Amino acid sequence: MADQPERAVLTTGANSGIGLATVIEVARRGFHSIGTVRSKAKAKVVEEAAAEAGVEVETILLDVTDADRCRTVMAQNDLYGLVNNAGYAVTGAVEDVDDDEAHALFETMVHAPVRLARLALPAMRAAGGGRILNVSSIAGRTSAPFAGHYTGAKHALEALSDSLRMEVAGDGIRVVLVEPGGFRTGIWEEFERDIDKRERLGSRYGDAYRRSLRGQKLLEPIMGNPEACARVIAGALTARLPRSRYVVGLDAQALLLGSTLTPTAVKDRLIRLGLGI
Repeated sequence: MADQPERAVLTTGANSGIGLATVIEVARRGFHSIGTVRSKAKAKVVEEAAAEAGVEVETILLDVTDADRCRTVMAQNDLYGLVNNAGYAVTGAVEDVDDDEAHALFETMVHAPVRLARLALPAMRAAGGGRILNVSSIAGRTSAPFAGHYTGAKHALEALSDSLRMEVAGDGIRVVLVEPGGFRTGIWEEFERDIDKRERLGSRYGDAYRRSLRGQKLLEPIMGNPEACARVIAGALTARLPRSRYVVGLDAQALLLGSTLTPTAVKDRLIRLGLGI
């Protein structure tokens, strides 16, 4: 598929990490790149990064959990592509995450991307096609202690994406899941903040949380950078026949292979031994 300068692609969560790399890469591919952010300060970050890269990126203020604002933004933009990237991580044992935390996470990670996809569909149908890319995670295919709510949200996003992909294929709309492993973004700071919070509240898993963090950091040498993921996303936007799933990163590929080949009882035992739970 040739680059289409007139075609608009909107990426949520565009001020850092994979989102920021994506709006820049999409602009390089000749699209009208739009990035949503939650504040003017974050919009300035995008604008400065785009200027440094020599591309143009439009920024729009949007909190994806604000349904009314979502409707307004989508009504004002007829999109060829929607990249649902906005999200954040929650680290905590299932019993340590309260209702408010869980509801907020699922609103951002599940309900918001589905809402935006639903709002994008009429214009895509009218144009004869389009692309919806949902940035999931390898966590959408597996799970681990202290990641239950995060992986639960990603599993839900994957199931909804699978259904939507089949429902809209006849309209020329392609729904794609991007499943990165760990990338060098701000996620480890979030990880540590969550652990500190759980410990202050007296979690019984304090030592295991710290072991989990140390284990994750050991994977840093094989983690990718956001630009690599952005190139995969842009490639899925321009491919004539995009795949339904893209696993991105050596750690993601290794984790998927290990999860597939290792019996559940063995895997559970090894992880519990490693964490001391």
